[in-house]
Amino acid sequence: MNSHIFFIILKFLLVRKRQTLVSIMGVSIGVAAFVVMASLMNGFQKHFIQQAIDLNAHITVKVKPVEEAQKILEKYYGKGAEYEILGSKPKEELDKIVDYRYILERYSKEQSVLGISPHLTGQAIIKYGIIEKPATMVGIEPALERRASVIDKFIVNKKLDTLVSDRNSIIIGKLLAKDLGIHEIGRKVLITAPNGNTRVFKVVDFFDSGITSLDQTRVYINLRTLQSLLDKPDQINEIILKLKDVNLAEKLSKQITLETGYYAESWQRAYRNFLQLFKIQNYITYMIVFAILIVSAFGIFNIIMMTVMDKRKDISILKAMGFESIDIIRIFTYQGVFIGFLGAIFGLLIGYLIQNWLASINIDVEGIVRTKGFVLDRSPVYYFYGVIFAFLFSFIASFYPSYRAAKLNPVDIFRSGA
Repeated sequence: MNSHIFFIILKFLLVRKRQTLVSIMGVSIGVAAFVVMASLMNGFQKHFIQQAIDLNAHITVKVKPVEEAQKILEKYYGKGAEYEILGSKPKEELDKIVDYRYILERYSKEQSVLGISPHLTGQAIIKYGIIEKPATMVGIEPALERRASVIDKFIVNKKLDTLVSDRNSIIIGKLLAKDLGIHEIGRKVLITAPNGNTRVFKVVDFFDSGITSLDQTRVYINLRTLQSLLDKPDQINEIILKLKDVNLAEKLSKQITLETGYYAESWQRAYRNFLQLFKIQNYITYMIVFAILIVSAFGIFNIIMMTVMDKRKDISILKAMGFESIDIIRIFTYQGVFIGFLGAIFGLLIGYLIQNWLASINIDVEGIVRTKGFVLDRSPVYYFYGVIFAFLFSFIASFYPSYRAAKLNPVDIFRSGA
């Protein structure tokens, strides 16, 4: 940029100091809003997805119940027929994976699989004193579970191996323990299975995942002990797999379903409702930010358009002095870009300070997940996109007034005396 063009730009901007400042602040607010909101939204989403993936496996293999009445109707009338099933009694069937040892051996050799572990899950009532709570029992083999998940990450006192040495020990969710009134390990609870079997267990540790629904219900127990309690000897009803690349879960789950006949559910499918909700949440966030940036762009458009209208005679003099139309376009376009640049710099600084402030707030955030304070994703990408958006909107807002200025005919201006 030539020095005389820069001097003219600066002169035009200082003529309308207040409007220039307002335009800069508008861009700053838009950029700061984008950085902070993207950091908050993506931070929460990534935290939730990571927790969910760590806890509930990349792929879960299980028995999928099939409506017998639906199968009969489809057999006789075809899948395209319209029908309604009323009063169908569910068919009683065993909820078990019969050939699970073959599946464990087969997919433990798969290169993309890091770990595979059997589960037996079932419902029960857990009682401590006079307080009773429903619980989801999960029978595991700790050695295999470690390879198929990051369960140790969420065990408070790291006593997972106690489930092997003491078959009458359990690990319960931290919120479940709180609801029962258990605040320390070593307490004994009474567990009643759906078949009526009752047994006393000792709480040897707590499970704190940060996902409320799990911490309020989950109980880990030795697999053989749960099989005995539920009268299901050598039975499992679930297999979990951990992959090297979580993005391959959907593809491999379809392969497992075809090869085994069991229903293999990827983490993407298991949490599809949340993932869809996150998409909608992102759309709303970006719409709000874009609305702020559009308003600031109109401010830039207004200040440059007013400058063009007020400086018609000055523009004519410049053209008479030999300035080309492209020079006039540059003068006014660079004004908008300069406003966008200053707005982006201040916006990034404001966004960074707000992020630091949010990160310093120590509060208990409870909802779908529990965290201590706000979960932020402080990726530099958001700063980069913030600058790009600021420049883009500033350029678009300033180009039309610049084009109008370049089209002014100096002869007409001098004749009119404007």
